[in-house]
Amino acid sequence: MPHPISLIRNFCIIAHIDHGKSTLADRFIQRAKIIDDRNFQNQLLDNMDIERERGITIKSQAVCLPYTAKDGQVYSLNLVDTPGHADFSYEVSRAIASCEGALLVIDATQGVQAQTLSNLYMAMEHNLEIIPVINKIDMPGADIERIKHQIDHDLGLDSDMAIPVSAKMGLGMDELLEAIVAYIPPPKGDDDAPLQSIIFDSHFDPFRGVIIHVRNFEGTLKEGDTIRLFNTGGAYVVEEVGYFRIVLNRTKVLGPGEVGYIIAGIKNISDVRVGDTVTNDAAPCEKGLPGFKDVKPVVFSSLYPIDANDYEELGKALEKLKLNDAALIYEKDSSVALGFGFKCGFLGLLHLEVVQERLEREFDLSIILTSPSVQYSIFPRKGDPYFIETPAAFPDPTTIDHAEEPYIHATIITPTEYLGNLMTLCTQKRGAQTNMTYLDPTRVELRYDMPLAEVLFDFYDKLKSISRGYASFDYDIAGFQQTDLVKLDILINGEPVDALSMLVFKGNAYDRGRRVCEKLQDEIPRQQFKIAIQAAIGNTVIARETVNAFRKDVLAKCYGGDISRKRKLLEKQKEGKKRMKMVGSVELPKSAFLSVLKTGDDD
Repeated sequence: MPHPISLIRNFCIIAHIDHGKSTLADRFIQRAKIIDDRNFQNQLLDNMDIERERGITIKSQAVCLPYTAKDGQVYSLNLVDTPGHADFSYEVSRAIASCEGALLVIDATQGVQAQTLSNLYMAMEHNLEIIPVINKIDMPGADIERIKHQIDHDLGLDSDMAIPVSAKMGLGMDELLEAIVAYIPPPKGDDDAPLQSIIFDSHFDPFRGVIIHVRNFEGTLKEGDTIRLFNTGGAYVVEEVGYFRIVLNRTKVLGPGEVGYIIAGIKNISDVRVGDTVTNDAAPCEKGLPGFKDVKPVVFSSLYPIDANDYEELGKALEKLKLNDAALIYEKDSSVALGFGFKCGFLGLLHLEVVQERLEREFDLSIILTSPSVQYSIFPRKGDPYFIETPAAFPDPTTIDHAEEPYIHATIITPTEYLGNLMTLCTQKRGAQTNMTYLDPTRVELRYDMPLAEVLFDFYDKLKSISRGYASFDYDIAGFQQTDLVKLDILINGEPVDALSMLVFKGNAYDRGRRVCEKLQDEIPRQQFKIAIQAAIGNTVIARETVNAFRKDVLAKCYGGDISRKRKLLEKQKEGKKRMKMVGSVELPKSAFLSVLKTGDDD
């Protein structure tokens, strides 16, 4: 039977990365006793190895928790766990749109940080009831009064509502659960209205097919009903519905306001679109639910299998990943140097790394990624503007009027002692300061407009090392601005290597070209002839390194004698090397590609 709507509470946990969302979710699960202690493990909702190792949540998870409150009523608490990294802000938005309330977790030692603010604004856009939670109060550096001041001053929330907890030690859990019941409103919905459910996630089960994660807004969903996906138009018979209780808990019916899953024998991954509305085929709703938007990738890179025989496997692996990851887009691609592969679009660099690691771990594939790039807008002298993502698509420079690149609004919150170095870093990355606000005597909020391409490579790492991990960074896309764009080619023995070409800002081209040449010089094995490694813009070489040849000592047999004899032998050797260079081709080892592409040539 569905839960009475007045006893349902749908909420999510939002926070800056590493402020304790997953640990808090663990404590809720333990309190609800839906899993015995023997099977319990930390970060229970993070079911990917990568999530556990990095301490991040990548895929949002849902869990239905029964809770007996002090008033004696048994409430159904639906928790939707959310990712915490800037790349996955779309996942956060999907979770938020499925809830009526949010727990805003703030680290008692670090305070309000950049993503705390951006996630708060997102929750406010959806009119969620927000309960501030001060976590890690057991830490020696915890300063609850300072955090309460920040909640009042920076966030504009009521600090009297803030609940101090230690998710690790389990302190304050009773007060927090009571606050969820008291402050978060129950969902609205009518049993007899046309069915309206939103798909906020999905995953693929090799035995059951696609398992759809839904939040039901209106109407009742029963096994045996024929459902229709509002936007894609596919109709399916519901085989099973139920709640998430870590394992799937079959209930045969989902009432209004409830969060659960649907299994409907959907075998084709591309049929389920995250953000779509599920309705009844016989009595459909008039319009789909609002608030979900298609997310556009901002970072592009091509993936190639190291073993060409794995190409088909890579295609199947990407197809399976796409179901669990609405933001991943890909299409077929090929390269002279690397063979057949796929051009992929990602939300950001962390997203790219996660996809790469999942392909290597879950599908046992060895892959190479080309240098990440962003989407540039090209304005030709004749014709309409168009977008390009790869260096191969870059047209003849004489035909271009100008090019534009994507910019971001970056927000950095840092302790004041690191301010000077961080401002220098942002200036080096072509950032223009738009605002600087002292939040309190020890913390500053910096706002910069900067090109997304500059943030791609090592900006986040440098920010963390300069600030010893204390600065926080968040961004959103801010449109396009004009740029001086050039195509940087890497030539080995005069032959361009298409996989190493990149689109760069002209002012950075020399540094980038020199770094790539230096790395390749270390990686390319020596041959019987000299190998020239060059970086060029068009026909102009801007950097060069040389891999010296092996040289046989042809003078070893000359003990004394006339100098002309030695000269003749050296000239003969020189001619031979020249002939060899003309016919010899340089085989680039895969390690050479990896060394250049891994760090984005930017140490």
